[in-house]
Amino acid sequence: MKNRLVFVDLLRGWATIVMIEVHVFNAFLMPDIKNVTWFGWVNFVNGLVAPSFLFVAGFVFVVASDRKLEEFRTYGKAFWRQLSRICLVWVIGYGLHLPYFSLTRTLRDSTASQLLLFTQSDILHCIAIGLLIVFLGRIVIKRDQYYQLFLVLSGSLVVLIAPFIWEIDFSLFLPGFIAPYFNDLQGSIFPLFPWLGFLMFGAVAAFVHKEARVNGTETRYFQRLALLGGILLVGGTLLVDLPSKVPFMSTAIRANPVFFASRLGIVFLLLVACWYYSEWRKTERSFVLVVSKESLLVYTAHLLAIYGRFWDGNSPVNYYGGTFSVLQSAIATLALILLMVLGAKAWSMLKLKSMRWARIVSYATGIVLFIVFIVRVY
Repeated sequence: MKNRLVFVDLLRGWATIVMIEVHVFNAFLMPDIKNVTWFGWVNFVNGLVAPSFLFVAGFVFVVASDRKLEEFRTYGKAFWRQLSRICLVWVIGYGLHLPYFSLTRTLRDSTASQLLLFTQSDILHCIAIGLLIVFLGRIVIKRDQYYQLFLVLSGSLVVLIAPFIWEIDFSLFLPGFIAPYFNDLQGSIFPLFPWLGFLMFGAVAAFVHKEARVNGTETRYFQRLALLGGILLVGGTLLVDLPSKVPFMSTAIRANPVFFASRLGIVFLLLVACWYYSEWRKTERSFVLVVSKESLLVYTAHLLAIYGRFWDGNSPVNYYGGTFSVLQSAIATLALILLMVLGAKAWSMLKLKSMRWARIVSYATGIVLFIVFIVRVY
């Protein structure tokens, strides 16, 4: 754990854990309870999960890519391994949106609304496309200062352009599987604009942090990051209505660059809090770190546990969606978190004991699932 940036792992781990609460409460809590005042604050906290995930994805990529640059640029094993990981995230993103776990039924029985859901851009799609962009940019752009400039400009662009393209129906002139990446008109919760900005600025933050560690100014880095986060939060909160006064800009809050800035500020503050905590506790082992290390597994598994149609073609949501009290939802959340922690711990131990067997299990599972998806007809 000493070679890892524990504060980044803590932020990703807690974001993963809160994400489980988000999906359980959204799926099972009775609708009337969601209208009470306190649930608005819960939604506010829940809304920080995706920005944190994207930010950490960009941060971790920069940290991990440093020692692999030569192999990236010579198309060695590290290049193909990184590309396969990006493709895996992208494939899982679409796999979780499949109308049916059967190619025959998907082609034969899918409704228009089901196909629309399948093509929507979710958090994994956004991460995959974002990682592909920063990955290719890292290969092509040789000098670090130019690469950092690329990250800042591209991150700023996707944020600033979002309110201008948010009302454009891209399905009128782009294929149906590409249009959902631009805005929410096809129902995408996490289109690239402006969500990709969190990943880009996470990568920028990693570069500045790397320089701070080399110069022995890490504490000053986090002090300045806290100050910047506070400025973005306060400024974003006070000026959130400003973009609505600009002609031709969408008034949608999720496309609002100032609202984006306030959430980026909160992510900065959360990262700072995780750093101070890790320095205080000298954290090396924690269930949060286990969840963080296996975040993709936990993400996939907990969604399947909630929405997977394993019970006579129905999911737990089909049976119990919208019927739980707050206490029941809290108990279900804790139970699912415990299950995910145990699963993550078991998988982590297998990889630690034998990475070869872990890879065999991974590939075998993927191949079996693919074959079942192709041959299954019901």
